[in-house]
Amino acid sequence: MSALFTPLTLRTVTLPNRIALAPMCQYTAGPDGLPTDWHLVHLGARAVGGAGLVMTEATAVLPEGRISPQDTGLWSGAHVDAWRPVTAFVAAHGAAPVVQLAHAGFKASTYRPWAPLRGGVPDAEGGWTPVGPGSAPFVPDYRVPTALDEAGIGGVIEAFAAAAGRAVDAGFAAVEIHAAHGYLLHEFLSPLTNHRHDGWGGDRAGRMRLTLEVARAVRAAVGEDVPVLARISATDWEPAGWTVEDSLVLAGELAAAGVDLVDCSSGGASATATIPVGPGYQVPLAARVRREAGVATGAVGLIVEPEQAEEIVASGDADLVLLGRELLRDPYWPHRAAAKLGATPSWPAQYARA
Repeated sequence: MSALFTPLTLRTVTLPNRIALAPMCQYTAGPDGLPTDWHLVHLGARAVGGAGLVMTEATAVLPEGRISPQDTGLWSGAHVDAWRPVTAFVAAHGAAPVVQLAHAGFKASTYRPWAPLRGGVPDAEGGWTPVGPGSAPFVPDYRVPTALDEAGIGGVIEAFAAAAGRAVDAGFAAVEIHAAHGYLLHEFLSPLTNHRHDGWGGDRAGRMRLTLEVARAVRAAVGEDVPVLARISATDWEPAGWTVEDSLVLAGELAAAGVDLVDCSSGGASATATIPVGPGYQVPLAARVRREAGVATGAVGLIVEPEQAEEIVASGDADLVLLGRELLRDPYWPHRAAAKLGATPSWPAQYARA
């Protein structure tokens, strides 16, 4: 029996397999961060394609938490209504719809990647002042952020909790907290970006405080039945940055706060880090966290072949594999993988003749 195609249960949610669509920004939201038909088709196609878990792009908990004006959000009732057709379609085709809740911190208020060159007419950049643990920008040509004060930090925690509650109302089966890639929560975690000397900085416990407060608030908001995941950058790939050893401590604390699975990515706090990119290069991070912190993990990063994904799960390196670019290239990768690994593809009836 294929390990990749065995169910995975997280609280009251059972995934039909261990394949997840990784969160990938689409930069195609409508006014005020509302999802569009693009999101219905993009996410829906991966559910039809057989992924057991389908995750949205980084979805902002506050307007100023968007990377660009074209990022999706979940800070109002209008967003709840706009997401419901998407979650209903994904669930109807056998996948668990999951939202990644995010705040871009000092990486916010910029252009979508292709904007300055598209059609000769550039999009407007964000135009708002971003926030962060301090007042230094990520790189010199980014906007200068405002350092969050106590009230601002409290507002961020409340915003994550409120967005998590809205996610349940919108039909999402689970939520993921984005604490990776140099965005706000990771900015507080990493010593490369957090130079505070108050209770939200300093030693590792102080730097972890915001992420853990968010995790506890999100768990309280969604109740005991809804799975909560957290994406972390398990290393900054910098000697003076956040390390795998730090992540082992964080993962244990996240589990105690009610997080069910730690999604192990890496990098993002430093623009100059040397990252050893290659097939499955982040899998050892997920494996260490799973084995040494005793927490379920997700592995992500250049996982492209069915046999590779099968080995990751079968060997116990991770409980879930998240595919990004490979599922952009082939939405039906899970069905093809099932056939290759001796499992039964669950093609929709409309496609059975193929």
